[in-house]
Amino acid sequence: MTVRYTLTAARQIEAALDYLAAESPQAARGLQQRILTVIVLLQAYPQAGRATSKVGIRRIPLNTYPYLVDYRANAREIIVLRFRHAARPPVA
Repeated sequence: MTVRYTLTAARQIEAALDYLAAESPQAARGLQQRILTVIVLLQAYPQAGRATSKVGIRRIPLNTYPYLVDYRANAREIIVLRFRHAARPPVA
């Protein structure tokens, strides 16, 4: 199963990693590794995240890090839609 990131999600991930790297490069590497681990999990188990109120969109937390990944899964791919800090409100 392939993984595709929307431009929005890619920018959000990059911004989070850049912000964290300025404070702690080690923490940024840890977050990057956790993102990759969760993506591998989703490739094997696309329904691992919980359903949201938006049809077809699921959410999975990056446990140990306060971030959430919103995604859509179909038979061929995982589409990462958004990436955000859990303390921030969701964007429409």
